[in-house]
Amino acid sequence: MPTMTAAQKRVQAQADYDAFLAGCPSRQLLDRISDKWVALILAALGSDGPHPGNDNIGEPRSMRYSELSRRLAGVSQKMLTQTLRSLERDGLLTRTVTPTVPTTVTYELTDLGLSLHHLMRGIKDWAEAHMDEVLVNRDNYDTRII
Repeated sequence: MPTMTAAQKRVQAQADYDAFLAGCPSRQLLDRISDKWVALILAALGSDGPHPGNDNIGEPRSMRYSELSRRLAGVSQKMLTQTLRSLERDGLLTRTVTPTVPTTVTYELTDLGLSLHHLMRGIKDWAEAHMDEVLVNRDNYDTRII
């Protein structure tokens, strides 16, 4: 049996990934990126949405933890911390600690995170554009006599 190069092994591994199989590691990744806080963190770091007084709308940017916390209304400190750590572990964002008083910690999308952000932006835009229709459908469903 011939030996495989690292590149050939990666190609083979990608061919073996099938999210429909119970043991496929891509299921864990799908679970992670389908989380609402992940989508919103990617959107915030990708500079989607309103930015009062900011001239760089649409430009990815780094953000401090407190800035992210304010931007993501309703996220608990525990959930934000867990989500940021998991995104850093997956290589979707970087965490930079600057030794100041107090210590400054910023988060920024990596190239991999930016590629996911572009996909997630479309899903976020779709959700915002179709929410009225979904609400009407929910109301119709809930009021139907079965």
